Amino acid sequence: MNILRIIEQLSEVDADVLGRFDSRRAVFKSLGNTAKMGALAAAPVFVSSLFSKAYGQTTTPSVVEVLNYALTLELLEEDFYKKMTAAGRVPAGVAAGAIATILKHETAHVKLLSDTIRALNGTPVTNVKFKTSAFPADYPTQLVVAQALEDTGVRAYKGQAGNLLGKMAGTTSLLQVALQIHSVEARHAAHIRGMRMQPAWIPASDSNLPAPLGPVYTGTIREDNVIQSNVNITSQLGTPYSANDAAASFDEILTMAEVLDASRAGGLVQG
Repeated sequence: MNILRIIEQLSEVDADVLGRFDSRRAVFKSLGNTAKMGALAAAPVFVSSLFSKAYGQTTTPSVVEVLNYALTLELLEEDFYKKMTAAGRVPAGVAAGAIATILKHETAHVKLLSDTIRALNGTPVTNVKFKTSAFPADYPTQLVVAQALEDTGVRAYKGQAGNLLGKMAGTTSLLQVALQIHSVEARHAAHIRGMRMQPAWIPASDSNLPAPLGPVYTGTIREDNVIQSNVNITSQLGTPYSANDAAASFDEILTMAEVLDASRAGGLVQG
Protein backbone atom coordinates (compact mmCIF):
# COMPACT_ATOMS: atom_id res chain seq x y z
CA MET A 1 0.00 0.00 0.00
CA ASN A 2 1.13 3.57 -0.72
CA ILE A 3 -0.02 7.06 -1.59
CA LEU A 4 -0.48 6.20 -5.27
CA ARG A 5 -2.89 3.42 -4.42
CA ILE A 6 -4.72 5.89 -2.16
CA ILE A 7 -5.12 8.36 -5.04
CA GLU A 8 -6.37 5.58 -7.32
CA GLN A 9 -8.89 4.45 -4.70
CA LEU A 10 -10.00 8.04 -4.12
CA SER A 11 -10.66 8.41 -7.83
CA GLU A 12 -13.16 5.56 -7.55
CA VAL A 13 -15.25 7.36 -4.93
CA ASP A 14 -14.52 10.94 -6.01
CA ALA A 15 -14.20 11.45 -9.75
CA ASP A 16 -12.98 15.01 -9.17
CA VAL A 17 -10.12 14.04 -6.88
CA LEU A 18 -7.43 15.42 -9.20
CA GLY A 19 -9.47 18.52 -9.92
CA ARG A 20 -9.31 19.39 -6.24
CA PHE A 21 -5.55 19.85 -6.36
CA ASP A 22 -4.18 23.34 -7.09
CA SER A 23 -2.09 22.17 -10.04
CA ARG A 24 -2.19 18.70 -11.53
CA ARG A 25 1.22 19.13 -13.12
CA ALA A 26 2.69 20.43 -9.85
CA VAL A 27 1.25 17.52 -7.90
CA PHE A 28 2.71 14.95 -10.26
CA LYS A 29 6.07 16.72 -10.30
CA SER A 30 6.17 16.84 -6.51
CA LEU A 31 5.24 13.18 -6.19
CA GLY A 32 7.80 12.20 -8.78
CA ASN A 33 10.59 14.23 -7.20
CA THR A 34 9.79 12.94 -3.73
CA ALA A 35 9.80 9.34 -4.89
CA LYS A 36 13.08 9.83 -6.70
CA MET A 37 14.61 10.89 -3.41
CA GLY A 38 13.27 7.73 -1.82
CA ALA A 39 11.32 9.75 0.69
CA LEU A 40 7.68 9.28 -0.28
CA ALA A 41 6.93 6.69 2.39
CA ALA A 42 8.55 8.94 4.98
CA ALA A 43 6.92 12.22 3.98
CA PRO A 44 3.61 12.35 5.88
CA VAL A 45 3.77 16.13 6.26
CA PHE A 46 4.02 16.61 2.49
CA VAL A 47 1.22 14.16 1.78
CA SER A 48 -1.03 15.42 4.57
CA SER A 49 -0.65 18.98 3.31
CA LEU A 50 -1.44 17.85 -0.23
CA PHE A 51 -4.69 16.16 0.76
CA SER A 52 -5.67 18.86 3.25
CA LYS A 53 -5.45 21.52 0.55
CA ALA A 54 -7.35 19.34 -1.88
CA TYR A 55 -10.29 18.52 0.38
CA GLY A 56 -10.32 21.00 3.24
CA GLN A 57 -13.73 20.95 4.92
CA THR A 58 -15.35 19.03 2.05
CA THR A 59 -13.95 15.66 3.07
CA THR A 60 -16.60 12.99 2.84
CA PRO A 61 -16.81 9.80 4.91
CA SER A 62 -16.25 7.81 1.71
CA VAL A 63 -12.76 9.25 1.28
CA VAL A 64 -11.80 8.47 4.87
CA GLU A 65 -13.22 4.97 4.47
CA VAL A 66 -10.93 4.36 1.50
CA LEU A 67 -7.92 5.52 3.49
CA ASN A 68 -8.93 3.42 6.47
CA TYR A 69 -9.29 0.38 4.20
CA ALA A 70 -5.66 0.82 3.16
CA LEU A 71 -4.63 1.42 6.76
CA THR A 72 -6.42 -1.74 7.90
CA LEU A 73 -4.38 -3.87 5.53
CA GLU A 74 -1.12 -2.19 6.52
CA LEU A 75 -1.86 -2.61 10.23
CA LEU A 76 -2.64 -6.28 9.64
CA GLU A 77 0.68 -6.87 7.91
CA GLU A 78 2.60 -4.81 10.44
CA ASP A 79 1.16 -6.75 13.37
CA PHE A 80 1.89 -10.07 11.68
CA TYR A 81 5.58 -9.23 11.29
CA LYS A 82 5.69 -7.93 14.86
CA LYS A 83 4.26 -11.25 16.05
CA MET A 84 6.69 -13.13 13.82
CA THR A 85 9.63 -11.23 15.31
CA ALA A 86 8.42 -11.64 18.89
CA ALA A 87 7.88 -15.38 18.44
CA GLY A 88 11.62 -15.80 18.12
CA ARG A 89 11.49 -18.47 15.42
CA VAL A 90 13.12 -16.47 12.63
CA PRO A 91 16.73 -17.62 12.16
CA ALA A 92 19.35 -15.02 13.02
CA GLY A 93 21.26 -13.43 10.18
CA VAL A 94 19.91 -12.89 6.68
CA ALA A 95 16.38 -14.13 7.42
CA ALA A 96 15.97 -11.95 10.51
CA GLY A 97 17.32 -8.97 8.60
CA ALA A 98 14.82 -9.45 5.79
CA ILE A 99 11.84 -9.67 8.14
CA ALA A 100 13.06 -6.60 10.05
CA THR A 101 13.30 -4.61 6.82
CA ILE A 102 9.81 -5.58 5.68
CA LEU A 103 8.42 -4.65 9.10
CA LYS A 104 10.02 -1.21 8.86
CA HIS A 105 8.32 -0.67 5.51
CA GLU A 106 4.92 -1.66 6.92
CA THR A 107 5.38 0.71 9.86
CA ALA A 108 6.25 3.56 7.51
CA HIS A 109 3.07 2.92 5.50
CA VAL A 110 0.96 2.86 8.67
CA LYS A 111 2.33 6.24 9.75
CA LEU A 112 1.79 7.78 6.32
CA LEU A 113 -1.84 6.65 6.14
CA SER A 114 -2.63 7.61 9.73
CA ASP A 115 -1.18 11.11 9.34
CA THR A 116 -3.07 11.63 6.08
CA ILE A 117 -6.40 10.59 7.61
CA ARG A 118 -5.88 12.97 10.54
CA ALA A 119 -5.04 15.78 8.11
CA LEU A 120 -8.47 15.19 6.56
CA ASN A 121 -10.11 15.49 10.00
CA GLY A 122 -10.77 11.77 9.98
CA THR A 123 -10.11 9.14 12.62
CA PRO A 124 -7.61 6.45 11.64
CA VAL A 125 -8.57 2.88 12.44
CA THR A 126 -6.53 1.40 15.26
CA ASN A 127 -6.00 -1.91 17.01
CA VAL A 128 -6.17 -3.96 13.82
CA LYS A 129 -4.41 -7.15 14.83
CA PHE A 130 -3.50 -10.38 13.12
CA LYS A 131 -5.77 -13.10 14.47
CA THR A 132 -3.96 -14.84 17.32
CA SER A 133 -5.54 -18.21 16.61
CA ALA A 134 -4.32 -18.05 13.00
CA PHE A 135 -0.73 -17.24 13.87
CA PRO A 136 1.48 -20.31 13.37
CA ALA A 137 3.99 -21.38 15.99
CA ASP A 138 6.68 -22.65 13.62
CA TYR A 139 8.87 -20.60 11.30
CA PRO A 140 8.15 -22.48 8.04
CA THR A 141 4.40 -21.96 8.43
CA GLN A 142 4.96 -18.33 9.40
CA LEU A 143 6.64 -17.87 6.03
CA VAL A 144 3.64 -19.50 4.34
CA VAL A 145 1.34 -16.90 5.90
CA ALA A 146 3.80 -14.12 5.05
CA GLN A 147 3.69 -15.26 1.43
CA ALA A 148 -0.11 -15.20 1.52
CA LEU A 149 -0.12 -11.65 2.87
CA GLU A 150 2.50 -10.35 0.45
CA ASP A 151 1.02 -11.95 -2.65
CA THR A 152 -2.42 -10.70 -1.58
CA GLY A 153 -1.00 -7.19 -1.36
CA VAL A 154 0.59 -7.42 -4.79
CA ARG A 155 -2.64 -8.69 -6.36
CA ALA A 156 -4.61 -5.95 -4.60
CA TYR A 157 -2.26 -3.37 -6.09
CA LYS A 158 -2.65 -4.76 -9.61
CA GLY A 159 -4.88 -2.95 -12.04
CA GLN A 160 -3.67 0.47 -10.97
CA ALA A 161 -1.77 1.06 -14.19
CA GLY A 162 -4.94 0.51 -16.21
CA ASN A 163 -6.95 2.77 -13.93
CA LEU A 164 -4.37 5.53 -14.21
CA LEU A 165 -4.43 5.36 -18.00
CA GLY A 166 -8.22 5.48 -18.01
CA LYS A 167 -9.46 7.69 -15.20
CA MET A 168 -6.32 9.80 -14.97
CA ALA A 169 -5.50 10.34 -18.63
CA GLY A 170 -2.24 12.14 -19.23
CA THR A 171 -0.73 11.40 -15.83
CA THR A 172 2.39 9.76 -17.20
CA SER A 173 4.56 10.89 -14.27
CA LEU A 174 2.14 9.44 -11.73
CA LEU A 175 1.99 6.16 -13.63
CA GLN A 176 5.76 5.99 -13.65
CA VAL A 177 5.96 6.51 -9.89
CA ALA A 178 3.22 3.93 -9.34
CA LEU A 179 5.17 1.33 -11.29
CA GLN A 180 8.39 2.16 -9.46
CA ILE A 181 6.77 1.68 -6.07
CA HIS A 182 4.88 -1.40 -7.20
CA SER A 183 8.12 -3.06 -8.27
CA VAL A 184 9.44 -2.73 -4.72
CA GLU A 185 6.25 -4.25 -3.29
CA ALA A 186 6.59 -7.15 -5.72
CA ARG A 187 10.19 -7.68 -4.62
CA HIS A 188 8.95 -8.18 -1.06
CA ALA A 189 6.64 -10.93 -2.22
CA ALA A 190 9.38 -12.51 -4.32
CA HIS A 191 11.83 -12.40 -1.42
CA ILE A 192 9.45 -14.20 0.92
CA ARG A 193 8.95 -16.83 -1.76
CA GLY A 194 12.71 -17.17 -2.06
CA MET A 195 13.00 -17.67 1.70
CA ARG A 196 10.63 -20.62 1.24
CA MET A 197 12.75 -22.01 -1.61
CA GLN A 198 9.86 -21.33 -3.98
CA PRO A 199 10.05 -19.68 -7.42
CA ALA A 200 9.83 -15.90 -7.28
CA TRP A 201 6.88 -15.97 -9.69
CA ILE A 202 3.46 -17.55 -9.13
CA PRO A 203 3.13 -20.99 -10.76
CA ALA A 204 -0.29 -21.95 -12.12
CA SER A 205 -0.47 -24.79 -9.62
CA ASP A 206 -0.57 -22.32 -6.71
CA SER A 207 -4.24 -21.69 -7.49
CA ASN A 208 -4.98 -25.20 -6.24
CA LEU A 209 -3.05 -25.00 -2.97
CA PRO A 210 -4.90 -25.40 0.35
CA ALA A 211 -5.58 -22.36 2.54
CA PRO A 212 -4.13 -19.95 3.39
CA LEU A 213 -2.31 -19.85 0.04
CA GLY A 214 -4.87 -21.24 -2.40
CA PRO A 215 -7.52 -18.51 -2.03
CA VAL A 216 -4.86 -15.84 -2.59
CA TYR A 217 -4.41 -17.06 -6.16
CA THR A 218 -8.09 -17.50 -7.03
CA GLY A 219 -10.79 -14.85 -7.33
CA THR A 220 -12.67 -13.57 -10.36
CA ILE A 221 -9.48 -13.99 -12.38
CA ARG A 222 -7.37 -16.87 -11.12
CA GLU A 223 -3.59 -16.88 -11.21
CA ASP A 224 -3.68 -19.94 -13.47
CA ASN A 225 -5.30 -17.82 -16.17
CA VAL A 226 -3.70 -18.27 -19.61
CA ILE A 227 -5.74 -15.71 -21.58
CA GLN A 228 -4.59 -12.10 -21.82
CA SER A 229 -6.47 -9.49 -23.90
CA ASN A 230 -8.54 -12.31 -25.40
CA VAL A 231 -5.37 -14.06 -26.58
CA ASN A 232 -4.68 -17.61 -25.43
CA ILE A 233 -0.99 -17.45 -24.57
CA THR A 234 -0.57 -21.21 -24.89
CA SER A 235 -1.67 -21.47 -28.50
CA GLN A 236 -2.18 -18.14 -30.27
CA LEU A 237 1.28 -16.57 -30.30
CA GLY A 238 2.85 -18.72 -32.99
CA THR A 239 5.12 -20.47 -30.49
CA PRO A 240 3.36 -22.88 -28.12
CA TYR A 241 3.77 -22.27 -24.38
CA SER A 242 2.82 -24.50 -21.50
CA ALA A 243 -0.12 -23.48 -19.33
CA ASN A 244 2.26 -23.04 -16.40
CA ASP A 245 4.58 -20.72 -18.33
CA ALA A 246 1.64 -18.73 -19.68
CA ALA A 247 0.10 -18.28 -16.24
CA ALA A 248 3.40 -17.42 -14.54
CA SER A 249 4.11 -14.69 -17.08
CA PHE A 250 1.28 -12.49 -15.78
CA ASP A 251 -0.10 -11.52 -12.38
CA GLU A 252 -3.84 -10.97 -11.94
CA ILE A 253 -5.78 -8.53 -9.78
CA LEU A 254 -7.85 -8.96 -6.65
CA THR A 255 -10.76 -6.59 -6.06
CA MET A 256 -11.25 -4.85 -2.73
CA ALA A 257 -14.14 -7.17 -1.91
CA GLU A 258 -11.98 -10.19 -2.69
CA VAL A 259 -9.12 -8.94 -0.53
CA LEU A 260 -11.44 -8.39 2.43
CA ASP A 261 -13.19 -11.73 2.00
CA ALA A 262 -12.96 -14.13 4.95
CA SER A 263 -10.99 -16.57 2.80
CA ARG A 264 -8.20 -14.01 2.37
CA ALA A 265 -7.05 -11.00 4.42
CA GLY A 266 -10.47 -10.44 5.94
CA GLY A 267 -10.30 -13.79 7.69
CA LEU A 268 -6.98 -12.99 9.34
CA VAL A 269 -8.15 -9.96 11.31
CA GLN A 270 -8.66 -10.46 15.04
CA GLY A 271 -12.36 -10.12 15.85
